[in-house]
Amino acid sequence: MGGMQTLPHPARDEIRIEAVLHALADPVRLHIVRELAQCPDGVSCGVMDLGISPSTLTHHVRTLREAGVVFVRPRGTSRISSLRRDDLDALYPGLLNGVLAAPR
Repeated sequence: MGGMQTLPHPARDEIRIEAVLHALADPVRLHIVRELAQCPDGVSCGVMDLGISPSTLTHHVRTLREAGVVFVRPRGTSRISSLRRDDLDALYPGLLNGVLAAPR
């Protein structure tokens, strides 16, 4: 079976607030989260105009994934990222809405 491997993600009960807040504290990652909030079906982060190198983008998306903020799934030769809004809302009600509503 070819294609990309499925990446590891924390289960809902493994998501820790410290990791989530650390992931959201970076301006680039916060920008990614705001973009993903507009795309409920997810998007390849490579199509976002972030002004950073592909390797830096990979680092930021990995940090968000490992913290449990985003889910990344392979689709063809791309990786599609989507917000784990249901998990984050269940664990930390209002956190994501507050972060997304904060002034830029």
